[in-house]
Amino acid sequence: MVTHPLLRIQIYTDGSCSPNPGQGGWAAVLVSPSQNHARLEISGAEIHSTNNRMELTAAIEGLKAVKKPCVVDLHTDSKYVQQAFTQGWLENWQKKGWKNQKREPVANQDLWQELLKLSEVHQIHWHWVKGHADCTENNRCDELANQARRSL
Repeated sequence: MVTHPLLRIQIYTDGSCSPNPGQGGWAAVLVSPSQNHARLEISGAEIHSTNNRMELTAAIEGLKAVKKPCVVDLHTDSKYVQQAFTQGWLENWQKKGWKNQKREPVANQDLWQELLKLSEVHQIHWHWVKGHADCTENNRCDELANQARRSL
């Protein structure tokens, strides 16, 4: 039996909200190094949202844009998103019936559950990048998310 290696893709994401809560925007930039650096930019907005919801939405929409299982390097400037996966927060929330340390319902549970389902499809490596720094793709996401938010 011959197995084919999974395609590797880079996804950069960002969310924006002003005021917070308020009008929100999200964006993702997908780059496929193995396909001549094919590139896709996507973005969207919501009238009533929060910064955290937009960060989660950016990751969700970026992963939805990938049509077959891949190895994904997902870059986010949201420690909220990245650490939920890398620090075991999601496992703890699920074990506690989607309650946080204060025994209150986990915020954005609907989006966390959707992101969990998508993360089962791909091999995701979660990377935190400093926002508004020297990451060209993250800065592009910030620009796209803010454009989407302002377009409401």
